[in-house]
Amino acid sequence: MTSFNHFVLLILLTVTLILSAQATKERRPIPSKAERKEMERQLKAINKPAIKSLKTEYGDIFDCIDIHKQRAFDHHLLKNHSIQLKPTSVPEWINRNISGRSFGLLQEGISCPDGTVIVKRTTMQDLMHAQRLKSMGFDGPRPFLTETNNTNFNRKFYVAKANYGPDLFAGVRGNINIWSPKILQDQVSVAYIAVGGGAKENFASISVGWKVNPSLYHGDHVRLYASWTLHGSNTGCNDMSCPGFVQVSKTIALGAIIQPISIYKGPQYELRLTLYQNQIKGDWWFACNDEDVGYWPASLFKSWRESNAASYASWGGQVYSPVTEKSPPMGSGHWPSEGFHKSAYVSNLQIINVNGRVFNPQTGTVKLHETMRSCYKARFVHDAKKPWLKSFYYGGPGGCIV
Repeated sequence: MTSFNHFVLLILLTVTLILSAQATKERRPIPSKAERKEMERQLKAINKPAIKSLKTEYGDIFDCIDIHKQRAFDHHLLKNHSIQLKPTSVPEWINRNISGRSFGLLQEGISCPDGTVIVKRTTMQDLMHAQRLKSMGFDGPRPFLTETNNTNFNRKFYVAKANYGPDLFAGVRGNINIWSPKILQDQVSVAYIAVGGGAKENFASISVGWKVNPSLYHGDHVRLYASWTLHGSNTGCNDMSCPGFVQVSKTIALGAIIQPISIYKGPQYELRLTLYQNQIKGDWWFACNDEDVGYWPASLFKSWRESNAASYASWGGQVYSPVTEKSPPMGSGHWPSEGFHKSAYVSNLQIINVNGRVFNPQTGTVKLHETMRSCYKARFVHDAKKPWLKSFYYGGPGGCIV
């Protein structure tokens, strides 16, 4: 019996060592010499010479870059691009504020001189963590992954959202309240608005919102993010990690911390987000709290050229977790049934048509989508007394295991 117990113990020890070695391989914190050399090359390409640099109390460094020498113009399709400092056509929503709303602010006191744009500096640690997350299956939010029947879809992603389309339109709006869900190191929790379009194999999308990603951002602060995908959502780019997005703001930076945060049973704070197309140029602009942050030039989205419009819109939440961990909280971490002051929501859902007019989608044209109802749900708000239209609650505590 003693020999048998020793044999079982030896097997368990061997399995433990194998799993530990595999985990170490997948989550290796120290890159090889060749990997480090490649990362140094990437850093040189990403971080352009700064005219001025600003360091925050959280340790972030923001660089003020010559607007004409930013990372975007390293893209081969943008070599001769003429920068647009502001859109040549603006939808009718401009300056139509809804009173009584509390909007979240990005890191205060961060501003760059005229002629420059503000960009969060990328560090070696940022690249290492991004590479490690990618090796585990996460390289950015995928708001339309299930709609495109992508063969790389894996069940480590969960969503609770509202979808609009197919239709042809030139923009989407939504107010998302800001939460800071408590998640583990390698998990991600996102709230977003998004547009997408194109055939399945060439499906492209843009999403913007807030994201909690402790591994990538060195802490559990809520950050402003933007992401875009091409080729059926198989390839993508987050924030300024690759060329393409043209920054025009000197005060709002992708990756900046968002404050204040909504409080359970207390004050609620929102981001008013807009993705809209400049109908003359075809570029897609991103506005945060009605201030233009920047744009994606039309030349990047070949699959949208024929229709010159997007065909799908999405609002909601998405989470990611490694297969060995329970899925993280989404939104506030509470069920949609708890309602205002407790649940995460997206309010004032709006579509911008190809003529630049803004409208609330008709009942029945927006569909809720949930991939794991035991952990995350979404439900519409039907209350005529509220000061906004077409709202829904989403989220949940998580706890699902693949």
